[in-house]
Amino acid sequence: MPRTYLDFERPVAELDSKIEELIAGGEKNVAAVASLREKSSKQLKSIYEKIGAWEKTQVARHPSRPHFSEYVEGLISEYTPLAGDRKFGDDLALMGGLGKIRGQSVMVIGHEKGKTTESRLKHNFGMAQPEGYRKAVRLMDMAERFNLPLISFVDTAGAYPGRGAEERGQAEAIARSTDRGLSLSVPFITVIAGEGGSGGAVAIATADKVMMLQHSIYSVISPEGCASILWRDGTKAQDAAKAMKVTAQDLSKLGIIDHIIDEPLGGAHRAPTDMIKIVGANIMTAIEELSALDSKTLIKRRREKFLNIGRSLL
Repeated sequence: MPRTYLDFERPVAELDSKIEELIAGGEKNVAAVASLREKSSKQLKSIYEKIGAWEKTQVARHPSRPHFSEYVEGLISEYTPLAGDRKFGDDLALMGGLGKIRGQSVMVIGHEKGKTTESRLKHNFGMAQPEGYRKAVRLMDMAERFNLPLISFVDTAGAYPGRGAEERGQAEAIARSTDRGLSLSVPFITVIAGEGGSGGAVAIATADKVMMLQHSIYSVISPEGCASILWRDGTKAQDAAKAMKVTAQDLSKLGIIDHIIDEPLGGAHRAPTDMIKIVGANIMTAIEELSALDSKTLIKRRREKFLNIGRSLL
């Protein structure tokens, strides 16, 4: 699959194009290829050391970034998908199931955006509907019943805003999912892997440990939506992204998230396999840390953590 470059990555794209041309020329260009690769790596490092909130938003949305299904495939063995909310139907935008991570039995849930046009439509671009959040609650209940740590992967622009979703109780479903996460008596770990948009993200992110990839974003609304509301001009999304403090670095300082997971140079989309392994190691560390706590302590600490977010920002 050809690599997709973001606008601010154009200098690297030009170097990589030259590298491909030299490789096609044969062995006589080996030295030149090595030199250009080193130059490309340095250029990439220089660019990513300086990117701001809007550039990180673009990286978080990159189509080659690992999605839920890839994390499951790379980390979860003996995976058994579970479907349906037992009330209306199944929602493929929010998926989940049972499995094992390095021998530890877990329940895993997460947003799935899809990769191709067909799969994106199938998964509704990761925008869950009420039945998705009711399925999440069902799987949370099951995790507690069988004393399994819960792992969630967040990657959504937000919950689906369509009329049908509202008619079926979107707000109520999100609220119940948010509340169920707060009351879980088992370890709960969240990884914000791409976009963490609005209540659609929070609904499966009221965790003991909220971890965020280095170039992911987490916000109450998309930068475009914020710009449309504040300035009635969606083209001011760059200004909105900066003002909203959507980056992992800003949110860590504010105490909204607990840990930043470093990405490979140039973002997770450049080395998805490495990214998945890094995330897996961080999840195991979190499980080991949280498994030492009893259920009452977990619930108390989790609730106090989220209550303190509001108090600390006053």
